[in-house]
Amino acid sequence: MTRLRRLFLAPAGVVIGTLFLAPLAIMLVYSFLTRGAYGGVTAQFTVENYQRVIDPLYAAILLRTFVMAGTATLGCLVLGFPLALFISRAGSRKNLYLQLVILPFWTSFLVRTYAWMFLLRDTGLVNSVLLSTGLIREPLPLLYNDGAVFVGLVYGYLPFVVLPLYATLERLDKSLLEAAADLGARPSMTLTRVVIPLCAPGFRAGALLVFIPCLGAYLTPDLLGGSKTVMVGNVIQNQFTTARDWPFGAAVSLLLMAIVMVLLMLLIRRGGDKLI
Repeated sequence: MTRLRRLFLAPAGVVIGTLFLAPLAIMLVYSFLTRGAYGGVTAQFTVENYQRVIDPLYAAILLRTFVMAGTATLGCLVLGFPLALFISRAGSRKNLYLQLVILPFWTSFLVRTYAWMFLLRDTGLVNSVLLSTGLIREPLPLLYNDGAVFVGLVYGYLPFVVLPLYATLERLDKSLLEAAADLGARPSMTLTRVVIPLCAPGFRAGALLVFIPCLGAYLTPDLLGGSKTVMVGNVIQNQFTTARDWPFGAAVSLLLMAIVMVLLMLLIRRGGDKLI
């Protein structure tokens, strides 16, 4: 049985080793090399790439990235829980509402981000409506700032919170809610002391599914934040494309991955292995 198991797992091991471990090994080697004078890489061992990461400039970008990712995750949780609770109690219309939640995935993320640009720009729909109603006299600066990036991240990753929370609420034992009502608990008390604590696995899963992609996001900050909101993903993308400093880009990527792995290990130790 052991040999048979290894035989069946061998193709998966080859795929993981070829498509995951091998690129990581290449990036690890690159992170200790030196950028060439005209781009490219020279075979000169150095740890300068990792030393540059702790520079105050990049440290500030890393801190901004974590703050933005944490804020977007919190926003998704705050908005996603009431929506998931509503869907779980929608009766025969559950499937319809779930399809509406999944519907944005049928469209390219790039197209949806451009749509937000058309909505938030000075001549966009939001400012046009506010100007036409006389609520404002000049367009509001809704685009190319942290607020626009926050809106884009929350919009893009909100379904990743709704779906785990909905799955948790669907498996919630209704007799516990009835018992709380029989004991005199008001709906608000039942929500805060029974429903939300029992939905902790869904909250952890949703937070995990949102926080990690937000850490590496570069498209949303680039389009909605412009040059005013730079996150780690933008730094990595810039190093591999514009600056052509592959060793430094690899070092930043591996450092971000290491931070994420540490956070995952801490989550697992606190019971995050039972996400759903």
